[in-house]
Amino acid sequence: MGLMSETLTQILIPLAALIGIGFALFQWFLVSKVRVSRGLDNGYKDRLIEEDEQEEGIDTDDAVDKCAEIQNAISVGATSFLFTEYKYLGIFTAVFGVIIFLFLGSVKGFSTKSEPCTYNKGNLCKPALANAIFSTIAFWLGAVTSVLSGFLGMKIATYANARTTLEARKSVGKAFITAFRSGAVMGFLLAANGLLVLYVSINLFKLYYGDDWEGLFESITGYGLGGSSMALFGRVGGGIYTKAADVGADLVGKVERNIPEDDPRNPAVIADNVGDNVGDIAGMGSDLFGSYAESSCAALFVASISSFGTSHDFSAMSYPLIISSMGIIVCLITTLFATDMFEIKNVTEIEPSLKRQLLISTILMTAGIGMVTFFALPSEFTLFDFGKEKVVKHWHLFFCVSIGLWAGLVIGYTTEYYTSNAYSPVKDVADSCRTGAATNVIFGLALGYKSVIIPIFAIAIAIYVSFSLAAMYGISVAALGMLSTIATGLAIDAYGPISDNAGGIAEMAGMSHTIRERTDALDAAGNTTAAIGKGFAIGSAALVSLALFGAYVSRAGIESVDVLTPKVFIGLIVGAMLPYWFSAMTMKSVGSAALKMVEEVRRQFNTIPGLMDGTAKPDYEMCVKISTDASLKEMIPPGALVMLTPLIAGTFFGVETLSGVLAGSLVSGVQVAISASNTGGAWDNAKKYIEAGASEHARSLGPKGSDAHKAAVIGDTVGDPLKDTSGPSLNILIKLMAVESLVFAPFFAAHGGLLFKWL
Repeated sequence: MGLMSETLTQILIPLAALIGIGFALFQWFLVSKVRVSRGLDNGYKDRLIEEDEQEEGIDTDDAVDKCAEIQNAISVGATSFLFTEYKYLGIFTAVFGVIIFLFLGSVKGFSTKSEPCTYNKGNLCKPALANAIFSTIAFWLGAVTSVLSGFLGMKIATYANARTTLEARKSVGKAFITAFRSGAVMGFLLAANGLLVLYVSINLFKLYYGDDWEGLFESITGYGLGGSSMALFGRVGGGIYTKAADVGADLVGKVERNIPEDDPRNPAVIADNVGDNVGDIAGMGSDLFGSYAESSCAALFVASISSFGTSHDFSAMSYPLIISSMGIIVCLITTLFATDMFEIKNVTEIEPSLKRQLLISTILMTAGIGMVTFFALPSEFTLFDFGKEKVVKHWHLFFCVSIGLWAGLVIGYTTEYYTSNAYSPVKDVADSCRTGAATNVIFGLALGYKSVIIPIFAIAIAIYVSFSLAAMYGISVAALGMLSTIATGLAIDAYGPISDNAGGIAEMAGMSHTIRERTDALDAAGNTTAAIGKGFAIGSAALVSLALFGAYVSRAGIESVDVLTPKVFIGLIVGAMLPYWFSAMTMKSVGSAALKMVEEVRRQFNTIPGLMDGTAKPDYEMCVKISTDASLKEMIPPGALVMLTPLIAGTFFGVETLSGVLAGSLVSGVQVAISASNTGGAWDNAKKYIEAGASEHARSLGPKGSDAHKAAVIGDTVGDPLKDTSGPSLNILIKLMAVESLVFAPFFAAHGGLLFKWL
């Protein structure tokens, strides 16, 4: 037994979650102190930076009013899109819950008799029907938590964007703190909610399952499936929405009409800002929640069939949850470094401050993992290793979690190197714009392919070390290690779209050039941090899906997966093709939705008199409607591809072929995802590098409107769907197929492989 008693564990986990929620609400309170209403009571008159009033674009009070109006339009657009999306998802969730119940219930013909346990030989476990009912409940709980995570994140972001713009009038440091605090609200709410709901579910399920931990944790895997299936539609739907608006606004506004990015005359500009919130905030929130839920479920399931489960050691069993609890506390301390200990004085300090967050949280978390491992785990125990027992010491697990954590940092920094315009790769891409769009595209693609190398080696080393030390359990806790600082990772990630929106609002409200420069600097750093966030999401997805794959193989009773058997090999090659098929669908969806948007924006410019002079208002609602309708229609085929593949492969071709499909999609999906999101991020920052003109080299390529700038805009437009739609959605594809296979494994093991039975 470890040194922690069960009672202490039962107190500490929910306590950490409640502290996380409390901290998030406190940050929200601090952000809300920035008023978005005019009047002398908000103190702007005396606290504004000394600026030449002539240089102000419009009078201060009018600017506040204008910001409030734009913020409201963005918030209404984002809320109505999410409500419409959730209506569709509600129907899907109900139907898929019934499918889970029917498939799993039919494993033993809906019998209510107790079964002999699969792993804990000689004991009786609860009937298969109970597994069907509880897996369905867990699936619904995961789905609701995932939707809630995305929705709360979106609400915070649309609440904070105008406040960040108004704070930029005082100083860049104040604006940074507002944007970062708002990101922290989302990060902590998500990490704490995910942990709390999972903890409560386990304790409620335990009332029925009692000592049958094997059945309990098998049914809990439905929680991860619910979280990820919502994330898939949130990511794909949000990604199509945001990029249709963005590409439409860019092509007509910037390239054809030569007006600035967030010019209020552009009809697609509100839809573009709404898109940042529904794609990068709500989609990203659901995505990382899915990763967190699945890695926890995989670790819990693998542990339940080892000595923790058979000896009923609750503290050791809850090790994955204790790591997450520690992560919340570590991230809380880390956040104070950004908001309270160091003040940002000028623009160059923004990116280092955000990167410092990653490093501080990783170092503190390493110490935290050491403490948790020493107190929660017995000094020696046995783990289930594909039918054999593996003896493991507690310090082995310390290394497993730590290597996952540090691999995440390596992936984060590598992504930053390839996507930030502070380093040579992006500068080379910007330089290639001299000779036009074609060379820009070639350089960008090369950069993306090259950026895959180091992350893959980091993931490979993490897999080798953790698997050697603690079999599949090692890999699942390594994935949890990478996600243990999720609150900080999400704060950094959500900061990006909030800053992007703040810049858009400053431009639309006609604020001065100085303020626009500050919000642009926040946004450029945000672009890099968003790329880092995607790198984390993809890296953790690789480890999570491998852990789920291991749990699936154990559950389906496969002794070993032999690539040389034809059944497995056909699965492998088809699985490797799926990420390409999925990317093709999502890219084409963005293309066709953008086409409709371009036509609408052109129509408005041509038919509304006085639009170009700024005397008439464009019809923003029409563009919001086009994006909404297109994304909801277009998200269904890619979603169906991912959800149906495991069901078809498992039912008709059996468990071995499905194991091949999972391995193939994991191996190719990670590569395609990393290269797509880094290529897109690099093109975007190359364009911003030319626009900012901060160095001699950048000025030689600019200014806005020059040939090199136009080539950079085309690269950025091509990269948009890569970095915001297909790239980030792929990590959900590889996790979701694995967790779905795990949930349905009992059915596939009992009744799968129909085609091979007939042949």
